[in-house]
Amino acid sequence: MAERRVTVASPVGLHARPAARFVTAAAAFDGEVYLARPGGPRVSAASMLAVLTLGVRGGEEIVITAEGDGAEELLDRLAEIAACTAD
Repeated sequence: MAERRVTVASPVGLHARPAARFVTAAAAFDGEVYLARPGGPRVSAASMLAVLTLGVRGGEEIVITAEGDGAEELLDRLAEIAACTAD
């Protein structure tokens, strides 16, 4: 299983538009994708409700894991989304 640790750059964190972009990319992946806070429980990164329930704020670190063909490329894309400062 591939993993990335990323600091969420958007001042609003992972909610609304940033979360929608993140979930859309994760849902298109043909494999398993999870999101968590370091040391916390993981949730499906393909579920908008699960991602929003985490309540990730700007400046917080997240852990994204993926398993399946193309996992590294997907993690690169999700890390890019989480590190983007635009809302």
